[in-house]
Amino acid sequence: MQFISTSIVALAVLLVLLSSFRILREYERGVVFLLGRFWKVKGPGLVIVVPVIQTMVKVELRTVVMDVPPQDVISRDNVSVKVNAVVYFRVVDPQRCIIQVEDFYMATSQLAQTTLRSVLGKHELDEMLAERDKLNTDIQKILDASTDVWGIKVTSVEIKHVDIDPTMVRAIAQQAEAERQRRAKVINADGEFQAAEKLVQAADLISQNPQALQLRYMQTLISIAGERSNTVVFPLPMDLITPFLEMAKKMK
Repeated sequence: MQFISTSIVALAVLLVLLSSFRILREYERGVVFLLGRFWKVKGPGLVIVVPVIQTMVKVELRTVVMDVPPQDVISRDNVSVKVNAVVYFRVVDPQRCIIQVEDFYMATSQLAQTTLRSVLGKHELDEMLAERDKLNTDIQKILDASTDVWGIKVTSVEIKHVDIDPTMVRAIAQQAEAERQRRAKVINADGEFQAAEKLVQAADLISQNPQALQLRYMQTLISIAGERSNTVVFPLPMDLITPFLEMAKKMK
């Protein structure tokens, strides 16, 4: 009977000793508490935790990829969209991420959702579609500053999708078409304006030098003669007709 009791005690001691040994991987750390108070951060490798008086909580230091579920956002120009994103973060201080917040993953997820709605709500739809890099940086900085007290480092934020209502898609397409037509009209008007300026300059130059008008007249005749046409109209310059008109007046 005594042998059996001794065997049970020895087995219990052995189990206690075995349970006190913990192995932590390279990317893991153990936050050890001694009688409920923080003692130290241990790992990686073999860690001894004294049963009953010590407890340990494991924390991973690898980067966590967290998907932010779609959020309903109303932009500054009153357009309702659904936006989702992905957040990359990692634990840099195991002690604070266990002591300062109950569940650092859930806390970071909720903070990412509210920050996403808050930041995008300050921008118009065009900015959401065209300036994603800037918005990603703004959200990342806000999240990183807020989670620093928890020992969390937010390394990157990427907006994945901006889903727009189909009616808004048609409206945006009409707006883009109107913008293209406006640019085409502006370019056409600018071309007409430049052509008119050149014509005015040419007229001023010809008026200052009558010989230039005669040369232009000869060029026009050459151009007409080169065309295949049964009827050829020869325009006469006023310089040639004016003397005959004055002689006719005198004869009267």
